[in-house]
Amino acid sequence: MNIRALAAKAVFDVLERGISLSVALPEQQHKLASGKDKALLAELCYGVMRFLPQLDKQISDCLSKPLKGKQRIVHQLLLVGCYQLFFTRIPPHAAISETAEACRQLKFEGLVKVVNGVLRTIQRNQQPLAEDNEVLRYNTPAWIIKALQSAYPQQWQEVIQQSHERPPMWLRNNRLSQSRDAYLAQLAALDISASAGNSPDAILLDSPKDVAILPGFFDGAASVQDGAAQWAATLLAPQNGELILDACAAPGGKSCHILEQAPNAQLVAVDFDAKRLTRVQENLDRLKLTAQVIHGDAANIDTWWQGGQFDRILLDAPCSATGVIRRHPDIKWLRKQKDIQELAELQCQMLDHCWQWLKPGGTLVYATCSIMPAENSDQIRAFLARTADATLEPLPQAKEGETGWQILPGQHQMDGFYYALLHKAG
Repeated sequence: MNIRALAAKAVFDVLERGISLSVALPEQQHKLASGKDKALLAELCYGVMRFLPQLDKQISDCLSKPLKGKQRIVHQLLLVGCYQLFFTRIPPHAAISETAEACRQLKFEGLVKVVNGVLRTIQRNQQPLAEDNEVLRYNTPAWIIKALQSAYPQQWQEVIQQSHERPPMWLRNNRLSQSRDAYLAQLAALDISASAGNSPDAILLDSPKDVAILPGFFDGAASVQDGAAQWAATLLAPQNGELILDACAAPGGKSCHILEQAPNAQLVAVDFDAKRLTRVQENLDRLKLTAQVIHGDAANIDTWWQGGQFDRILLDAPCSATGVIRRHPDIKWLRKQKDIQELAELQCQMLDHCWQWLKPGGTLVYATCSIMPAENSDQIRAFLARTADATLEPLPQAKEGETGWQILPGQHQMDGFYYALLHKAG
């Protein structure tokens, strides 16, 4: 199967059907045998998502009339072709001929000349990518630009710039297998350059690597997890013997980290998405860890839990994921402005409900991978104002006067993340 045709299908699924790239891309990658082909397919899909407005403008300027209905997939194919011309080392003649062939494979024989013509025109004209307005200049929807300008008047451009960078690869050392220093030594012995991160188990690789070459990976020596996400379990500070709830556990990285720190804790890992819970179990199995994995709603604990209150709760709440756009550039096009308010209301419900299930004297860590204040500092300020027995524990990493700790994308090479550490009066 032609890689460009598969890329067009994945891009179509995201832009026309609202399916996330993390679902749409693997579906198409399964049709390819070689790792090299799968990597090229990912490069094309991620590239289109990163630079969509500028690519779209180039194509629309060359089309006499827009492609509509079933023909939209040919528009997505043109985006893939255009990305190759501007951002890859693929020779232009090869990029154009392969993209035209993909049009045949997609059964749009009558549009092959259009695909050829548009891409040849773009190649011949060599017009630079348009920057006529902020959406084109920053390849970001206007509502996100506006929200960032309001929240981060000094840093918004840097935040957007970071969201276009390729993310680094972080590992979480499994302290039950070896010390972090010992694992760094094992990596060095294999000429894999890496350094220790700011949290106790974090390791930053100088360049991404296939997990198959990482020492002991399949035996559970380490896991892939961003440096920012690793703070969740560290701030929760789980202890052996405690009853702990991971309230939105999938895909399970934070659950596993909690148990690596406190292997004799009784962990309840719950998630609303039954499909994603299989990932939680797979991660636990690889690391030989045990938790009670439950399909349920963190905003309605009474329906699935008959036990007592929890000593600690991690609420990694559903959010806009605006802090991880560099890993998931499709978020820019899947999220809508109205989503922020709807998500904030859901987070509010979850926070209030989980709080009822926290023991007096207990700790709740509220986390999101968002950079929107409505989901983060505003959310926690409102919670503290209505919750008499809640206090915010100061975090040394947070700025003075900040409610909780907001990590912006790229800070210490981490993803964008937010943490608030809440204590319940005893």
